[in-house]
Amino acid sequence: MEPIIKARNIQFSYNNEEKASALALDDVSIDINKGEFVAVIGHNGSGKSTLAKHFNALLQPRSGEVFVKGMNTKDEDKIWDIRQVAGMVFQNPDNQMVATIVEEDVAFGPENMAVPPHEIRKRVDEALKSVNMFEFAKAAPHLLSGGQKQRIAIAGIIAMRPEIIILDEPTAMLDPSGRKEVMDTIHYLNEKENITIVHITHYMVEAIRAHRVVVMEKGKIVMDGPPREIFRQVTALKELGLDVPQIVELAYELKKEGYDIPSYPMNIEEMVNLLCP
Repeated sequence: MEPIIKARNIQFSYNNEEKASALALDDVSIDINKGEFVAVIGHNGSGKSTLAKHFNALLQPRSGEVFVKGMNTKDEDKIWDIRQVAGMVFQNPDNQMVATIVEEDVAFGPENMAVPPHEIRKRVDEALKSVNMFEFAKAAPHLLSGGQKQRIAIAGIIAMRPEIIILDEPTAMLDPSGRKEVMDTIHYLNEKENITIVHITHYMVEAIRAHRVVVMEKGKIVMDGPPREIFRQVTALKELGLDVPQIVELAYELKKEGYDIPSYPMNIEEMVNLLCP
């Protein structure tokens, strides 16, 4: 099956310099399949947000190509179609609010797509239900919590019926409760609606439940694999300036102290089973 996102040897720089040190993306290739949940991690300046913006044609590569559902992002005639397939949610939900009523905000995307009014009504209701915010349809967005605002932003994308949702650090400005609300929503959309998720994050614990973790450094993909395979490389991740999930860190420290921990657990239950079989 053809990947829903296919990037081949893409290079990009913000200042048009050609030297390698100026490249925000340096010869990046990646395939993402339909229904996958891919977490992209890396420290500031590693290129992860730049890569994400290539996936819905907000940016075009200087060289190389990106295909979204077979459409080349360099083809200006396909930009509109690409952005209907791949929706994007950004870090600050306040920057994405365009209306004073929640349901009107969610309706903004479909209205701009010239969707018939009766279909918009249906899409708005379904989108709000999918993020568990239907009861707030008549509320004012500025009165909601950060987590609720971000879920409304996600609902606005869902109402456009995308096959891919790209999230650029959507929980960075939220408290732990808000982060949990948003992550539960993202996983529901992936698992129940089969929406392909590309999740850019600084929080290692958010990457644990992904299907794949992609690690970026200096504009390159340096690791790509299942979370268990990636996070067991604790030393390599630390050398890249990255943390690991707390449970993995605990297992790592116990191993250093001589405790027999046969594998790296990904959650508390696995740790308990390893320590107290």
